[in-house]
Amino acid sequence: MKQKKKHSVMEQVKAARKQSREEEIQTHGKSINYRKVMESKKQYNRKKNKADDEVLPYLLPLTPKGE
Repeated sequence: MKQKKKHSVMEQVKAARKQSREEEIQTHGKSINYRKVMESKKQYNRKKNKADDEVLPYLLPLTPKGE
């Protein structure tokens, strides 16, 4: 008996989420992510700046081992 009750509760929750999502899409034109923090494009990001630089921080001379 408890499984049926739990199942109906889950169906109600699922229906409420679906309705909420559809309302959100109607008002904003797209779904909105509330959990992900959006980074500012103007904020300094060292990791991204280093990835953009294709130059290595130092150059190693490439010489054969025999010399």
